[in-house]
Amino acid sequence: MTNPVLRLGPSGLAQDERNAVVLLSGGLDSTTALAMARRDGFTCHALTVRYGQLHDVEIAAARAVAAALGAVEHRVLELDLRPLARSALTSADIAVPKDRPMAEIGAPGDVPATYVPARNTVLLSLALAWAESLGARDLFVGVNVLDASGYPDCRPEFVRAFEALAQVATRAGGFRVHAPLIAMTKAEIIRAGSALGVDYGLTHSCYDPVDGAACGRCDACHLRRRGFLEAGVPDPTRYVTS
Repeated sequence: MTNPVLRLGPSGLAQDERNAVVLLSGGLDSTTALAMARRDGFTCHALTVRYGQLHDVEIAAARAVAAALGAVEHRVLELDLRPLARSALTSADIAVPKDRPMAEIGAPGDVPATYVPARNTVLLSLALAWAESLGARDLFVGVNVLDASGYPDCRPEFVRAFEALAQVATRAGGFRVHAPLIAMTKAEIIRAGSALGVDYGLTHSCYDPVDGAACGRCDACHLRRRGFLEAGVPDPTRYVTS
């Protein structure tokens, strides 16, 4: 599978034309996307959305990552999706799936309870609004189709569709949506980020942490743990079960 959306701007652009808005959750994937945007010469404005997720540990992780990776600006926006978008990540009465076999995670047709309806559409819309206000034309998002737990808004089709929408939903158009991780495995993402000096100990992936420690049993923990193992990179994650 080839990357359908990763495009680098031409060299020689003025500095303000190299601004980019990067969606930053504090997780492994979005952190790597930010590192790649910096590598490619973009001045990065990081956007984190507190959308009603049950755990604040990822917000703290996003702050640490933005500072460590040199984002010129980091904004945390409050937008509570809980009244509209029910998910195990936003509703305490919905259980986070645990101990699922790897073959089940991301299997065709599998959309787990941790999927937040329309989340990436909303978040990218917010990033687009900020980018247009900044005069930036580049958005970075860390979506990934291979290790995405079956989320429909992590597919190349979604990224292409949103990029097309951005051209007609804004004053001047000309926007590019970069999804540099879209066709990478978790191991490939970890190797790429490690080569760029990413400290993955700052990141947080777990869907159901306990006192800041990863549960080690949810889909995100399984994918993360396997990714470090396959990448041959020491896993810096603090797991409850370890």
